[in-house]
Amino acid sequence: MTNNAVVLLSSGMDSVVAFKKAFDEFDELLCLTFDYGQRACRHELKYSAKIAAHYGVSQQVIKLPWLSEFDSALTATNMDVPTINSADELDSSSIIFKTAEAVWVPARNMVFLSIAASFAENYGYGTIVTGFDCEEAFTFPDNSTRFVELFNKVLEYGTLNHPVVYAPLQSLSKVGIVKLGMSIDAPFQWSWSCYNEKALPCGVCESCMRRKRAFDEAGFPDPFTTLQD
Repeated sequence: MTNNAVVLLSSGMDSVVAFKKAFDEFDELLCLTFDYGQRACRHELKYSAKIAAHYGVSQQVIKLPWLSEFDSALTATNMDVPTINSADELDSSSIIFKTAEAVWVPARNMVFLSIAASFAENYGYGTIVTGFDCEEAFTFPDNSTRFVELFNKVLEYGTLNHPVVYAPLQSLSKVGIVKLGMSIDAPFQWSWSCYNEKALPCGVCESCMRRKRAFDEAGFPDPFTTLQD
């Protein structure tokens, strides 16, 4: 097996740090970016393409139109993306479990990882890199350490060359991810976190609020915001 990796690259904050870790650690990368009808798709495609081009790595865009037919505020235009009124609400279990349920896309991460496993097996790549972290694992079980452990068990039976899922940020909070990303020069300037599709991040969805809190608490200006200014 080669020292090459398939990277799930959405251009989200966690994704770009995991990408940069992989870029520094592996010989060759293949980045997969998914178009499943999500509101932020045009931004995710734009910034992930910038990252792939800047670092000279291969990228494939995988279209999954059937996922857009499922009920999720990330994809359905007749559903509102939940908003967060203050950073304190990010620590309210009752609030964040409701927002997580609203933006949940059925089995999305299992689908993404299964597709990545197919690419990894075909090209003989030994690793699948993803940006799962412990902060989101609290409300999204498919970000958890246990999920990765069990999915790797599935890959032992579901593939012939047994690639493994590697989640280098799994023990980190968003603050830790910002600190790590700044230390390794991750391309935050090309990172889109917002759930919405407007020209600029909305600043009030859960993803925007977590990003803002993380940069504030880490003590760094957000390179994306600075770039827009």
